[in-house]
Amino acid sequence: MLRITLMCLTFVLPHLTEGADWPQWRGPMRDGWIGEVTAWPESLDDEHLQQIWRVPLGPSYSGPIVSGSRVFMTETRDESHEVVRALDRNSGEELWKVEWTGALSVPFFAKANGSWIRATPACDGRRLFVAGIRDVLVCLDVTSGDELWRVDFVERFNSPLPSFGTVCSPLVDGEHVYLQAAASVVKLDRVTGEVVWRTEPAAGAGSGEGMTTSAFSSPIIATVAGQRQLIVQSRQVLAGIDLETGQELWSIDVPAFRGMNILTPLAIGDSIFTSSYGGGTFLFDVVAGEGKLIAKQRWKTKQQGYMSSPVLIENNIYLHLRNQRLTCIDAHDGASKWTTQPFGKYWSMIVNGNRILALDQRGDLLLINADSEAFVQVASRHVSDAETWAHLAVSGDVVFVRELNAISAYSWQ
Repeated sequence: MLRITLMCLTFVLPHLTEGADWPQWRGPMRDGWIGEVTAWPESLDDEHLQQIWRVPLGPSYSGPIVSGSRVFMTETRDESHEVVRALDRNSGEELWKVEWTGALSVPFFAKANGSWIRATPACDGRRLFVAGIRDVLVCLDVTSGDELWRVDFVERFNSPLPSFGTVCSPLVDGEHVYLQAAASVVKLDRVTGEVVWRTEPAAGAGSGEGMTTSAFSSPIIATVAGQRQLIVQSRQVLAGIDLETGQELWSIDVPAFRGMNILTPLAIGDSIFTSSYGGGTFLFDVVAGEGKLIAKQRWKTKQQGYMSSPVLIENNIYLHLRNQRLTCIDAHDGASKWTTQPFGKYWSMIVNGNRILALDQRGDLLLINADSEAFVQVASRHVSDAETWAHLAVSGDVVFVRELNAISAYSWQ
């Protein structure tokens, strides 16, 4: 998996430290862990976590990403255009802004939360990869914002426009970009945008209940059963995909109401953890069979995940559930060690050692000790009166919070 390392430091304010980049969905390794462990204070009050800037923006579900001295984020303008901005990490000053026509109205209950751009961009240090809601992938120069290439998957493959828009966040690995789009999984050359391979629609993504859509989930790369592979979750299936050929290595059904397999799965050794709305919570072991890999269910529980992706600390999985509670699950046997009272509808979580920094959809930031015996909340702070659906980002001693209509930067003191 690509891991960006900052090679030269630009000028920074005295109280800021540039650390490992936050270059993509869920951080450097797409698992919610920060790139380098630094001590977090015991409190989230103004003395320990100081807001250093705030910039108003249009609405978006996309989390901010950080590469070097720049912060990138997306927004939807006037229900008609998608906007990408680059801000100076230290001051919030706008460095460039680009936009294009791109919007759609999502159906059903999703519409109540807004028809905004959904995917979080990815960055390789020189290029920014932005997935628009209408199934397009746009590559921008990080310094100037100039468009380097664009792939319209609906036009390229004559595929249907996804009903809920493109939700999957692109993954950069080596010389390639991976994305669940065009009702499939696609591998592209990161420099040219050339499509290297595309899976058959049934292998990587699907539709359900009469709705046409690409996957809700975002892929990861992991070495499982001795083979480095792309782990993808469609609306019906969890699968391992060969990185070179795009061939399916193994797959297993994941039941879900109306195909709502949304969260990003976790790789735990040779096993994959996932949880679905209406389906349950699962751990699948991937083992070598007769000339192929086979996925077998080790355990299943009745708990249901929804939109929030889990984090793993030691052998414990911390998962925000559909019923809005946080639970701690033993990865070995699925036993629930504890479950909290309800919080908001969505959490994003970042792990630093044995600490979890969580952002609740209601605008609350929480600092939690990862304790398998009990839920231990160290501190909390209300940081936004608007909803906070986008994923947190942390780089060095700076925490970036994407509010519904703004982005704020806070510095650990």
